[in-house]
Amino acid sequence: MFRSRCIFTASRHWIRSPAWRPQLLIRMSSSPLPVAAVCQMTATPDKEANFFVCKNLVEEAKQRGASMVFLPEGFDYIGSNQEETLSLSESLGEETVSRFTDMARKLEVWLSLGGFHERGPNWKTDRRIYNSHIIINDKGDIVTVYRKAHLFDVELLEKGVSLKESASTIPGPSLIAPVQTPIGKVGLGICYDLRFPELSLALQRQGAEILTYPSAFTVATGIAHWEVLLRARAIETQCFVLAAAQVGPHHSKRSSYGHALAVDPWGEVLGDCGGEQPGLIMVEINLEKIENTRKNMPVQEHRRNTDFYHSLEKTK
Repeated sequence: MFRSRCIFTASRHWIRSPAWRPQLLIRMSSSPLPVAAVCQMTATPDKEANFFVCKNLVEEAKQRGASMVFLPEGFDYIGSNQEETLSLSESLGEETVSRFTDMARKLEVWLSLGGFHERGPNWKTDRRIYNSHIIINDKGDIVTVYRKAHLFDVELLEKGVSLKESASTIPGPSLIAPVQTPIGKVGLGICYDLRFPELSLALQRQGAEILTYPSAFTVATGIAHWEVLLRARAIETQCFVLAAAQVGPHHSKRSSYGHALAVDPWGEVLGDCGGEQPGLIMVEINLEKIENTRKNMPVQEHRRNTDFYHSLEKTK
């Protein structure tokens, strides 16, 4: 398989769009398989401009045959400081989410909103928020909301990375059961959750066929870890993995790695948006790949019970 910034193979024919989205990949196929669109964008503190970008991506994806469209973490905005991040936040019932539920209903498409700045339950007293992954169906209904469990509190000074998500964000209280969608059963994570295989395995045990990690990875950590982590999660769970991404400079203080990625249950990268431009990739979801992969390499059947993996702890 030849790989560049975008994926081309002998068995999958892709073309680049010459339009406003240079990294757009369009699958030329008449296959009846369901199609997912995995998006990449550069959010800023300008919520209206961000909505316009998302709207264009979703409309393009629908036109190309997508049943479900995946937007990245921070699709609503990425603030330039903590105060701005907090002041721009909203509740689920306010304008931003309402505009996306209207969009889903009008276009008759499912949406994964990968990381919404949701005001917490005690907002008026503590001014703290959740990082919330929202699934909206093609009727415009909110089907489920997962609130990010693992918060990115990391200082890598030699690499220029210093973020403390917990300064303003509440960790989510629990995992959410995988959601049945037109492309299969989707398990929800967000960005830093990708580093915790316990989460992906828990979702797989509950029937997930597709894992999704919408992200805004830093450039330094993305270069080192992004693809290998996504492929590892796909290989160990034998699931599809779809990861929408932020790319490029959001403002003077922060940039994201990009490379929105789709990976199959064998760990093969099906599409990569690259690290420079907004765009999307269209991915056919063939659930028979999961069945065949698990049949040929029955890892889950060979897995020992939970007590076995904690047996060393009992000897202390």
